[in-house]
Amino acid sequence: MENKLSAVVITFNEERNIARCIESLLPIADEIVVLDSFSSDNTQTICEKYPVRFVQHAWQGYAASKNYANSLVMHDFIFSVDADEAPDEKLQQAILREKQTGFRGRYAVNRLTNYCGHWIRHSGWYPDIKTRIFDRRVTHWTGEFVHETLVHTDPADETILEGHLLHYSYYSFRDHRARADKYSALTAQKMHAAGKKASVLKPWLSAIGRFIAMYVIKKGFLDGKMGWKIAQISAASNVYKYRELRRLNREQE
Repeated sequence: MENKLSAVVITFNEERNIARCIESLLPIADEIVVLDSFSSDNTQTICEKYPVRFVQHAWQGYAASKNYANSLVMHDFIFSVDADEAPDEKLQQAILREKQTGFRGRYAVNRLTNYCGHWIRHSGWYPDIKTRIFDRRVTHWTGEFVHETLVHTDPADETILEGHLLHYSYYSFRDHRARADKYSALTAQKMHAAGKKASVLKPWLSAIGRFIAMYVIKKGFLDGKMGWKIAQISAASNVYKYRELRRLNREQE
């Protein structure tokens, strides 16, 4: 059993979010390690106002960067948090209770996303269960391009903690579209590397399917205007993803 917890955050130009993230971790973490990819904004200045270990290291991709950050901590149990996330009070209390009895196995949290000032409880974005507290000795991140995956080398049980990991994801529709396209481009690279192809109609068929799934099947309409925009932007980025895959396929030919 382990009664100490290390919080790990990776950053790049997160001046808008990092103070909130750190302040939410201070009551529960025995150390906070921030791994920064040489931010050009005030991220470093803000971090230096708090009792955190700030380390700069060249970006290696999501999985490799998180694994490197995990190697820097003093304690074996890690709380992996993104800079735009923050545990709410209920989740903080749940984590503190586990600290008292000793961490064992793995722990998942339910992430609740704030989109342009609105909390999203449908659209396929909620509930959003993520494994975030784990023993680094039997866990590592994998994934060469995007959507890193946490791999466990032991059969330990997983506990879902009460409360929410608040996710302040997008502050504007433009921000959403830019990041969605970034991830779509990375996903296209991953698919291309795996030898996948896309037909002429695939971008549009995929976009229509994505919109219907998010707005209708996953009840995005209950999120009002925000649900519509989430489905719309997600569909548009699907078009971009498969167009990019087709472009990569053509270049290879």
